[in-house]
Amino acid sequence: MRRAATESRSVLFVVRTATTLHRLLDAAPALAGDRRIEPFFTLVPGSRFCAEALAALEALRARQLPWEEATERPFSLILAASARGELHRLRGPLTLLPHGAGFSKRIPVTVGRAAGPDAPNGLNAGELLRPDSGPLAQLHALAHPGQLDRLAAQSPRAAAQAAVVGDPTLDRLLESLPRRERYRHALRVAGRRLVAVLSTWGPESLLERRPELPLRLATELPYDSYRTALVLHPNVHACKQQFGLSQDLTPERKAGVLLPRPYEEWAALLVAADCVVTDHGSTALYAAALGLPVLGACDGGEELLPGTPMARLLESAPRLDMRQPLRQQLERALAGHSGEAVREVAAEAFAREGRAVEELQRRLYALLELSPPRVPAEPEPLPVPDAVALRSPALCTFAVDCEVDGGGEQSDGAAVRVMRRPVSGEPGDHLAAEEDWAGLRHVQSAGLLYRHWDRSTAPASVRQWSAEVLAAYPACRTAAAVVGGNRCVLRVRDGGLLAVHWEGESEDDGGAHAAAAIDPVAVLCGVHAWLVKRPAAVPAGQRVRCEVGGQRVVAVLRPLPVPETA
Repeated sequence: MRRAATESRSVLFVVRTATTLHRLLDAAPALAGDRRIEPFFTLVPGSRFCAEALAALEALRARQLPWEEATERPFSLILAASARGELHRLRGPLTLLPHGAGFSKRIPVTVGRAAGPDAPNGLNAGELLRPDSGPLAQLHALAHPGQLDRLAAQSPRAAAQAAVVGDPTLDRLLESLPRRERYRHALRVAGRRLVAVLSTWGPESLLERRPELPLRLATELPYDSYRTALVLHPNVHACKQQFGLSQDLTPERKAGVLLPRPYEEWAALLVAADCVVTDHGSTALYAAALGLPVLGACDGGEELLPGTPMARLLESAPRLDMRQPLRQQLERALAGHSGEAVREVAAEAFAREGRAVEELQRRLYALLELSPPRVPAEPEPLPVPDAVALRSPALCTFAVDCEVDGGGEQSDGAAVRVMRRPVSGEPGDHLAAEEDWAGLRHVQSAGLLYRHWDRSTAPASVRQWSAEVLAAYPACRTAAAVVGGNRCVLRVRDGGLLAVHWEGESEDDGGAHAAAAIDPVAVLCGVHAWLVKRPAAVPAGQRVRCEVGGQRVVAVLRPLPVPETA
């Protein structure tokens, strides 16, 4: 007998790992906004990553049931994103969601399960059938008709309960595309290309096969043109925990590599990215669905099933050659990129784009024997990432290379092209360090020392500080104070004080934007490099054209009188 529509319905979310929890939360909007739904969570035992899953559950502050209690009471609906564990003990209609995209990884032969050497992880018949050989799930929600065909080839009984609904995680990414510039602003990558390095987990992952790659990208790519991020599989976070990752990735963090957390932040970063470098992990399929350029760094070895969407994506993607400079390879891939081509490959993994939550709601409410709410279900846009939480300190030390034209013989003939990199890379022409924030050994060896001052700082304080810096650090040639958005005061060893301001190379709005957007420290690096080759005296109004990360500004230098006491 059907229950009255006014009755409450208990829904159990079954969590095995943090990854499965995140997938369930991406699908949760299908049941949101309905006070008839009573959600509960339980942790199914047996995973080596259960500690991280438990911590994620505690942070969620949801109603939890111990596993044994959950097996003893009936539920109106059960949701899981992994078939592993004794799910057959639970009482209620089970809906099974994928815990990744594409089903591209091979599952190892497992004792007691009907898994062949080419069984895809997530579509293994041995895990999708009950002990009595009946289907484990009443609804197996898939993202693409091709997955239904593959499941039918593995197990016709399990496939009988499967349906194509789409991918709720992809729909969150698509729903968040209008927020792209907000994400980029929060990540402090405006005006730069954001390169996302994607690593799954296990011995064939990028972090295991190419451990040097994230740091190489961060230190080889010009800081003012590129930023690097490392997106790690949640299982890596679970194994290492935050302290272990911070220890392992200390060089990367110091080089400015962004390290997003494994829920929502990684996805917002992917929306903000300009290209990805990947292994065989399914995150790359989401990047392809967004139309991003994809470069392959390793092939997945025996883990990757041939003929799957991920295998085809890696076959069609440019391969990163670790023996060659990385910047030129990235720029070639960006220049030759076709968003339509990568979306065509991703289309083999995703169907019903933008409609997954709505379709899932329809099917779940049929299982609940309820009419869905009048307000249609929609995917939840990703929150704006917290730059502080990305555990990447702001860079305060740079190795700087400068190409200087016009050493100073003509007042309008000076031009400097500036390229900054994190100091952990090659040493560069000179070192620039923030005097009150960088490490002592860098401060002691930097040719340019700078400090950010408040606009209200008295000129006498800047004069005194710059003189003390030159006296304290013999290697320093220029001490510079940033005192405004496009204004600095610097003291040159054996050359006195100079006021510097800069403006766009052209007078239109584009020039004004360049002047406002460019990093003052980058301009100071260019001025410092020119001063090394300057004439004996700098004439008032000396102009130095600086090119930084594709932006061009003109710095104007003016000598300042120095009081006798300075």
